[in-house]
Amino acid sequence: MDLWEAKSEIKKLLSNVKPSDVRGLLTWIRCSDEFDDFLSNNQTNLLKNISEDLRGSLPLDAMLSSEVTAYNKMQQCSRPTVHVDSFLYDEDQVDSLCEDGTMSRSYCLTCGSHRTAPLDFISHSFSILELRFLFENVLPDLRGQLVVDVGSRLGAVLYGGHVFSSASKLIGLEINEEFVKLQNTILQKYEMTDRVQVLHTDVLLQKVLLQNTDVLILNNVFEFFMEPSEQVRAWRFIMKNFRKKGSLLVCVPGLQESLNSLQEDVQPGWVEELPLDHKVYLGGDMDQDALTQIHLYTVM
Repeated sequence: MDLWEAKSEIKKLLSNVKPSDVRGLLTWIRCSDEFDDFLSNNQTNLLKNISEDLRGSLPLDAMLSSEVTAYNKMQQCSRPTVHVDSFLYDEDQVDSLCEDGTMSRSYCLTCGSHRTAPLDFISHSFSILELRFLFENVLPDLRGQLVVDVGSRLGAVLYGGHVFSSASKLIGLEINEEFVKLQNTILQKYEMTDRVQVLHTDVLLQKVLLQNTDVLILNNVFEFFMEPSEQVRAWRFIMKNFRKKGSLLVCVPGLQESLNSLQEDVQPGWVEELPLDHKVYLGGDMDQDALTQIHLYTVM
């Protein structure tokens, strides 16, 4: 059923309601928690369908052979680290994969022995619950706003922004052409091109776009994909051009953690961090530690 057919069915339904009950039904639709839960479940199921489509197009670790720098960076981690994309695999799915031997949470300390240690999992995407938290609890009403996601990768922020927010425009910047094609396939299939666009570009080429952006999202975007000198250059470019007063910056991890490792300082007077309530219950197996990694700043 498409949108036009759905509207027709709703009108038909309302025409069959007793006139004295129409106002009460409309009030229930607007105000009922029960109806809100139905809408939320519908939105979540849509994102789960997208996740399933993407899993069918990607290897288990959701990384491409062209991501040489990211693979090398993971090899340099102090403990064995694997990429498990949070948008593609929730905790229950990871458990199932571990149970059937497709995935493992641990590695052998000594070949042939039973001595093992836990693997570190990292993700370059928000989970569905994290996206809901971001757009429903962290960010304000985005009606009329331009949202830009740097390093949009699989497009999770763009899909989440489309279903969980009223942002007028969501733009993803992605330097990897394979990921750009993958995102565009999903956007077209799920009819999201009305408000969402993916640009095959480097953020360093988007000075004017940054200057006009209302919300800038940086989710684990530079550390695993650039050498330190390139990261410094990217951060300085953002601090110079993302200057629209009152605009919002979402960072994972926070600015201090990202910049301290590069021995770089936040430019004085650029942004101010805003407090967040990370204890919101969103249902399911919510990873509260993941929520605390989300930081919100406003440009001064």
